[in-house]
Amino acid sequence: MKFTRKHSVDQRLDQMTEKHVIVGIDIAKDKHAARMTNFRGRTLTPRHYAFTNDAHGFEQLLQWLNQAMQKHCLSTAIVGMEPTGHYWFNLAHWLLERGIKVVLVNPALTRRHKEDRDNSPAKNDPKDALVIADVVTRGYYTEYTPQDERFGRLKSAVLHRDMLVRNQTQTGNRIVRWIDLYFPEYSTVFKNWDGVRSLATLKSLQLPKELRRWSVDDFIRHWGEQGLQRPGGVSGRKRAAELIQAASGSIGDCRAPEEAILTLSHLLEMYELGKRQIEAVDQRLEELLRDLPQAEQLASLGSGMGPTVQAALLGLAGDLSSYRHGNQLLNRAGLSLATQRSGTYKGQVKLTKRGDSLLRKVLFLAVLCLVKDHPEFKTCHERNQAQGMARKKSIICLIGKLARMLVAMANKGERYRPNLESNAA
Repeated sequence: MKFTRKHSVDQRLDQMTEKHVIVGIDIAKDKHAARMTNFRGRTLTPRHYAFTNDAHGFEQLLQWLNQAMQKHCLSTAIVGMEPTGHYWFNLAHWLLERGIKVVLVNPALTRRHKEDRDNSPAKNDPKDALVIADVVTRGYYTEYTPQDERFGRLKSAVLHRDMLVRNQTQTGNRIVRWIDLYFPEYSTVFKNWDGVRSLATLKSLQLPKELRRWSVDDFIRHWGEQGLQRPGGVSGRKRAAELIQAASGSIGDCRAPEEAILTLSHLLEMYELGKRQIEAVDQRLEELLRDLPQAEQLASLGSGMGPTVQAALLGLAGDLSSYRHGNQLLNRAGLSLATQRSGTYKGQVKLTKRGDSLLRKVLFLAVLCLVKDHPEFKTCHERNQAQGMARKKSIICLIGKLARMLVAMANKGERYRPNLESNAA
C-alpha cells in the first residue's frame, strides 16, 4: 500500500465486498464482547456475543462466526479490535493461525465514533464492539502482521530494558531524597552521589550524629572494606575530612536512625541489582543484533547509533525494509505534522504525538547525538540554525531526514555513504 493515509483507506475499502463479514471485539481481561456486521455496517446478529478469554471461549467465538457466515452466505471474515493493554495478543495470534484476518483500530477513533448510531455518550462493552466494527467498515484500521521472531525478541528485550531503566531512575531519586532528608550536606562533598567513592561511602554510612565520632582513618578503613582502590590517598583523606566537617554541622533528621540506615541499605541493594540487570540486558541486546544485517547498516552512521539505539529502533519499529517511505516510520513514532485551518485562520504546526512514545524518544535522542558527532547531520543542523530555524525545530527536521535515510538504506541493502553536499533537512 502507498504510505499516504488517503490511498491506504481507499485500498482497504476496495478490498471489502458483499461477501465480507466484519467482527468487532471489545477486549477485556476475563470476557470479551463481539458484534457482527456486513461490509456496509448493517448488524447481522440481534445482540452481542460474549466469550471467555481462554481456548474454550475462542472456539466458541469461531463456531459463532462460522454459523453466522453460513446463514448469511458470507465467505471472508475481518476481525477488528483495539490494541490496548496486552489481553488482545493471544486472541489475535489464535485467529491468525486459523487464517482469519485481524485488524487493529485506534482507540481514539472509537471514542470519536461512539455516538454515531445512538447519539448518546453511554458506554458499554457491546456498544464498543459495534463501534469497532463500524470503524473497520470505513477502512480506518491497520492490518495486524506479527513481527519476525528476531525483531519480536529484540522488542521484548528493549521493553524490558526500558522498564529496568525507569525503575533504576526511581530508585536513584529515592536515594537522593534520603540524602536530602538525613544528610543534606553530603552533596557538598560528593556532587555525584553515584560515583565510585560516593557509593562506597553510602554503603558504610551512618547518620551525621554518629559520623561526628569517626576519624579519617575510620573512613579509609571502611572504603578499603568496600574494595575501593587507594582508599587512603591524598584525595581520599581530603574527602574523609570534608565528610567529618559536614557531619559536625549537619541539620539532617536524626530520628529513627536504625530505620533510616535500613532504608538506605535496601535502596543501595536495589540500585546495584538494577545495574547488573541492565548490563545483562545490554549484553543480550548485542547478541540479538548480531543476527540482524540491518544493525550493521545502522552502525555505519557512527557513534550516534550505538547498540542500545540500534536495538531500540529495530525492536520498536520492526523490519525497516517493510516501510516504503520514511514518513511511515515518522507516523509510527507520532512525529507526523498537523495543523488546523479554517478560512483565513491558520494554526500552528504541531506534532501529532500519536504513536509509539518510546520510539519517538529514541529517534530524538539519536539525532541529538548525531548533530554533535556526525559530519553530515552537524552541517545540516548548523545550516538550519544559520537560516533562522530554532534548535528544536531543526532537530525535528533532522529526525525526518534520519527516518528517510534508515528506510532507504534498509530497502536498498546499503550502508551509509557520507554526503556532505546534501541539502539541509
